[in-house]
Amino acid sequence: MMQAVSSLPLILVVEDDKGIQELLRFTLVCGGYQPLCADTAEEAETLLRTTLPDLALIDWMLPGKSGLALTARLRSDPRTRNLAVILLTARGEESDRVAGLEGGADDYIVKPFSPKELIARVQAVLRRCAPEFVKGTLSAGPIELDTVSHEARVDGQRITLTPTEFRLLRFLIANPGRVYSRQQLLDNVWGDHVYIEDRTVDIHIRRLRVALGPAAEQMVETVRGAGYKLSNRAGANQMAP
Repeated sequence: MMQAVSSLPLILVVEDDKGIQELLRFTLVCGGYQPLCADTAEEAETLLRTTLPDLALIDWMLPGKSGLALTARLRSDPRTRNLAVILLTARGEESDRVAGLEGGADDYIVKPFSPKELIARVQAVLRRCAPEFVKGTLSAGPIELDTVSHEARVDGQRITLTPTEFRLLRFLIANPGRVYSRQQLLDNVWGDHVYIEDRTVDIHIRRLRVALGPAAEQMVETVRGAGYKLSNRAGANQMAP
């Protein structure tokens, strides 16, 4: 049976303080994200064996292996090398910030922080590292995709997409002109912990083209021997939320 995959960005929270962990979890849920919590670096590494999140919020001062050491471990593993990481810490000195960023973090948040700042930082990092999760409208030629209302339109007319087709189109629009193999699409759209045949991608691409109709179906191109891409001719771009 195919495992259902949430369309919400998955955020790994690694924080040993239960009060702060709950605050992070609540703030992320309210912000439209799906949190996955761990108390230690070791617990996080266990979760990462079966689940690949879209971003990790990691406390620097964890018991046992530190958050900085966990970040270095993530950067050394090809599977998690490109995982977006934000370090959380009470250490606010410039030297600490530099050490965190040089250690592989994409951003650095000093405690205490406000929920608004947290969400803003998460959105900014995802915008850089995973643009398919930007909240707002993505457009490409006649296609418009509203990632907040989960509505898709072609030439202004609403079209019906399944959740998987929506995620697939969102990923392609956010990465125009780039060719992705079936396996890369499975990892990025379905999740690398979902074990399904790579030919499943072909079926969903075919259904997506049918849903897009004559005005836009040719924009989803097959690159023989390589995979699929959204045609550069679409002029894909991101609009303001």
